[in-house]
Amino acid sequence: MDRLRRNNDNDSRIDYGIILPVFILCLIGLLSLYVALSHDPRDPNIFRSLVMQTVWYFVGALAIVVIIHFDAKLLWRLTPFLYVIGLAVMLALLKYYDPTLAASTGSKNWFKFGTLTFQPSELMKIAYILMMALTITKHNVTNKLHTLKNDLVLIGKLLLVTIPVLVLVLAQKDFGTMLVFLAIFAGMFLISGISWLIVIPVIALAAVVGISLILLVATDTGREMLTHLGFKNYQFARIDSWLEPFHDPQGESFQLAHALMAIGSGGLFGTGYNVSHVYVPVRESDMIFTVIGENFGFVGGAFVILIYFILIYRMIRLSFDMNNEFYAYIASGIVMMMLFHVFENIGANIGLLPLTGIPLPFISQGGSSILGNMIGIGLILSMRYQSADKQPVRRTRRA
Repeated sequence: MDRLRRNNDNDSRIDYGIILPVFILCLIGLLSLYVALSHDPRDPNIFRSLVMQTVWYFVGALAIVVIIHFDAKLLWRLTPFLYVIGLAVMLALLKYYDPTLAASTGSKNWFKFGTLTFQPSELMKIAYILMMALTITKHNVTNKLHTLKNDLVLIGKLLLVTIPVLVLVLAQKDFGTMLVFLAIFAGMFLISGISWLIVIPVIALAAVVGISLILLVATDTGREMLTHLGFKNYQFARIDSWLEPFHDPQGESFQLAHALMAIGSGGLFGTGYNVSHVYVPVRESDMIFTVIGENFGFVGGAFVILIYFILIYRMIRLSFDMNNEFYAYIASGIVMMMLFHVFENIGANIGLLPLTGIPLPFISQGGSSILGNMIGIGLILSMRYQSADKQPVRRTRRA
């Protein structure tokens, strides 16, 4: 009876409302990857790719099982080390990146070990979220009143955490990943307790900068200015394709134009599983949503978005149930990371946003992305698992 009672207690501490959507997305990922590779003219080794994807799912699941036993006190102590190690690995990448992938993608963001490739920035996202959460929590514990001076000090601390990461990502020429870090920063900045007298002007400034960049891209003079600032021709080409997907469907806008044709050909219910009439480059990773749109149509795409909505809703709901400030900030960072990935990837596939090379969580091919997202899920699940008998991080830190 005691063993049965303990098992029931453990089950009640595990949020299956989070685990089930992740499992469904992983299953959709395997099915979609098979279709993408089956119609790839490069003739990849489909069996090996599917096995490797499955292995990464199991590695991610193992990471969840381990991380779920990490309490707030342990995470608090580990965070500075994980952040520094992450920066060191990102710095090493500038010298030891894979030149073949750098030549094909334009980004120096991959290590290569034999046939295995790995993108450290995916794990750096988690270390960055933890460090941001620790910084905000420490500041708010010390400065209980949110005066203008205290808020400006907090902004300075957050920038000190963020700037080294952005510098390294920019040095790797990985614009898409930089946007993810900025999205995480924005989400955690908004809920950090900083006064709206500061937040509103910052949002206005960000909007002005964004609109100004679009206007600069639209003019020759503006493009010349952006070129001097480090913008590359392929980045301009992506924006041109976004603004007019069919301006060069056999050239610069080939990928987006064919993505839109593939999704459009799916109609309401799709062409059927593994029935593909439109070739889309790099379909197994950045463009995986075109497989879902073509094979299962609007209904299939809406179902996938619904699963993501349920997953993110459950994560937000769980974070609200936690009486722990440190956990709340970690959860907000992870939610923002996944939400931005989903929004940007699907938005880019349907032409709503420019292509940035951001994978679709749990579905796109790629072990680095899978492992990073699984670790994020593990951290979310650990909050409920540990909440039954652990004290909030404030008390733990002062003990």
